[in-house]
Amino acid sequence: MKKPARYLVMIEADGAMLARLFDAERRQLAEFDASSEEVVVMTRGLTPTLEAAGATWDAALAGHSDSERHAARVYVLDV
Repeated sequence: MKKPARYLVMIEADGAMLARLFDAERRQLAEFDASSEEVVVMTRGLTPTLEAAGATWDAALAGHSDSERHAARVYVLDV
């Protein structure tokens, strides 16, 4: 059984804004264009944090620069 998405991370990569979905253990489930309608629906009423630069995200966001991680927004999704 596939685990539900717990986090939505909006992060820049090579000049494009990506939306990356992660489960509670911060394993990536999906990645898509952050300008999609799904992102609007998923984030409605949620307040993001700027915690993507923290150690808990090191493995999940290893391919991103420090500046990308510091600017990223992390949403905790209602599950």
